Formats: sequence, C-alpha cells, structure tokens
Amino acid sequence: MRISDMPHMLAQVSTPTQQHFTNLPTTGATVGAVQAIMTVVFVITGAIAVIIVTIGGIKYASSQGDPQAIAKAKGTIIYAAVGLLVSIFAVGIIQFAAGHI
Repeated sequence: MRISDMPHMLAQVSTPTQQHFTNLPTTGATVGAVQAIMTVVFVITGAIAVIIVTIGGIKYASSQGDPQAIAKAKGTIIYAAVGLLVSIFAVGIIQFAAGHI
C-alpha cells in the first residue's frame, strides 16, 4: 500500500449509522431523569462530605497536640475533600456524556 492510496481507502470507510446497531438495548431514561438523579446523588455526597469534614475538625480541635491524632484528623479532612472532588468530576463527566446522547 502506498501513501497516495490512503485518500481513496479512507473514502471507502463508512461511519456507522443507527441502522447498523439494531440489536442494542434501549432505555426509557431521559437526559432530564439522569440529571435529576445525579443532582440528588451530588447533594447527598456534598452533605456527607460536610459532615465528615466537621467530624475531622472536631477531632483536630480535640487532639490536644497529639501528633498522631492531628495526622488522623487532617487525613479525614483531606479524604473528604478528595471524595467531594471525585464526585464533582463524576457528575461533570455524566452530564457531558448525557449531553452527547
């Protein structure tokens, strides 16, 4: 195969259309329903993150200078923040994907 044959070969490639995928399952879920579910999940996740950060703050305040207790409290706060960031990115990815269905 030569490089000069590439445009001719690429012209023969067809993109799949809906008729090529006749055996795929369908769902009754709409984009609005998926976004409503994700809103509820995100609100619950945010509330849990706030509760865990509050618990971490209480542990930090009551650590009385103990380095291990301070490290545990900081870890709790950091893990809660990371979990919240992961859930934010997950919601963003799902909304992006739902917008392209």
